[in-house]
Amino acid sequence: MSLSADEPQFRCAIPLTPFWRKLGLAAHVTASVGWLGAVAAFLALSIAGLTSREAETVRGAYLAMNLIGEFTLVPLSILAVVTGLFQSLGTEWGLFRYYWVAVKLVLTFGATLLLLLHQFTEVAAAARRVSQSPSESLPEVGALGFHLARDAGLGLLVLLVITALSIFKPWGRTRFGQASRRAEAQPAARLPAGLKVFLAIAAALAVGLALLHHLGGGHSGHSH
Repeated sequence: MSLSADEPQFRCAIPLTPFWRKLGLAAHVTASVGWLGAVAAFLALSIAGLTSREAETVRGAYLAMNLIGEFTLVPLSILAVVTGLFQSLGTEWGLFRYYWVAVKLVLTFGATLLLLLHQFTEVAAAARRVSQSPSESLPEVGALGFHLARDAGLGLLVLLVITALSIFKPWGRTRFGQASRRAEAQPAARLPAGLKVFLAIAAALAVGLALLHHLGGGHSGHSH
């Protein structure tokens, strides 16, 4: 998250020495990459649990997903949020001075919150079902199998978007960022067109996910 020479020099909320900035950046990158890899592994296991016809594979997949979620995904997501806040407040980027930082912050908080709710409801329920099923029969998790695979795929997509935002840093400064700028005065800019398109796509995906969840929940109520 280093600044180029033409970036404005804002006052940091948490003044940090170069050592602590680098340490915070290393921790944030490590947590973010680990989170991304863990979600990819979770997705692979969810697909295996959904498609396999071998009882041991299905049972092992859902039990492993529960372990990965509880001991890898949850800690890494929380660490990514904490180190991301540390980096933003400890550098000139801030939390709301740039559109890409603000969007990344919202996506990261949203993904972490949904992950926590997801882990202690659907993932734990699937693991409980397979562990209680007879060892000689194929475990049945119902609509949970589809939900877990779908949500893992969407989670991976969100993390890839967050990664892309960190690399490309699109859309420029927010109105707050422009107002805080001391080097030069600029009129407040309108919401960038690219950001409008991004928000429209995100809203469409959210609506589609809600509809799928509703339809899946309706069908799962009759799958007994």
